[in-house]
Amino acid sequence: MRRKPVHGSFRRRRGLQFINKPVSWIAILVLWVSVPSYAQTRSVASSGLARKHASATLQDASFHSISLNREMHYRLLLPANYDASARRYPTLFLLHGLYGDYKNWSTLTSLVKYVRNLNLIIAMPDAGNSWYVDSATSPEDKYEDYIVQDFVREIDGRYRTKPERSARAIAGLSMGGYAAVKFGLKYPDMFSFAGGISAALNAAGDLDDTHPEFRDGLQKAFGEAGNPVRQKNDVFPFLAGADVKSLPYLYLDCGADDMFLGVNRRFVVQLQQLKIPYEFHEMPGGHEWKYWDGAIERFLNVLVRHNFAE
Repeated sequence: MRRKPVHGSFRRRRGLQFINKPVSWIAILVLWVSVPSYAQTRSVASSGLARKHASATLQDASFHSISLNREMHYRLLLPANYDASARRYPTLFLLHGLYGDYKNWSTLTSLVKYVRNLNLIIAMPDAGNSWYVDSATSPEDKYEDYIVQDFVREIDGRYRTKPERSARAIAGLSMGGYAAVKFGLKYPDMFSFAGGISAALNAAGDLDDTHPEFRDGLQKAFGEAGNPVRQKNDVFPFLAGADVKSLPYLYLDCGADDMFLGVNRRFVVQLQQLKIPYEFHEMPGGHEWKYWDGAIERFLNVLVRHNFAE
């Protein structure tokens, strides 16, 4: 039976019981829980990678990004019947994390297996260590524009997508999880689902103070403390000022031993206060691929549950 979105329903650790009601911050701390709650010239060059995995097809390609003024690579996961039909498909834009690349999701998780029976296109762009923002210090690095303008247009123009909000989802891990949530809040007319897995939701806030090892890259992307670019990319003010009714369905998933658990919990509290439909899954695990493999399967199940990908 299909479940309606709820404002912070809780599922116990073993995933056996739903409690469909708002919860307190104390409950989050006490329980191990899961909470379901453009104009551009295109030049595409196939890498020759086209392999059958179970019932889905992986394909690599590249295109010229106007925003970055350079060739950018990406990987596609196409449904098995894509070449045999003329139908159009919903799209999941899936973002990689810091120090990663566009191949990670398909090589380090069982993503291909998880989508073998789904009528869904998954588009995985490359974004380096950019934090998916228009850089405060390098004017040529317009990575936000590259994703929401160039890359979305590339996929919609080259593949048989359904080029509409109701058929677009975006998700990512860590750096990419932050970006997916931000894009969902900033561009609610583009995406109907936004998923943050181990999302670095304080990227534009105090992350360079709490984790100095990321400071150089963060300051390249957002500038130093006080730079207005930080405010423009901070998900907490975006959420506070959002039109609640226009927002995509928000999905958050973070391990109990993850460095970003605290900021994800803070974000969930704000979601509850604003009565925004969301899910938050907190499971045993850390900031690691073993956790992200399970999380992406959970997110895909959410899409299926909401009749987004069947």
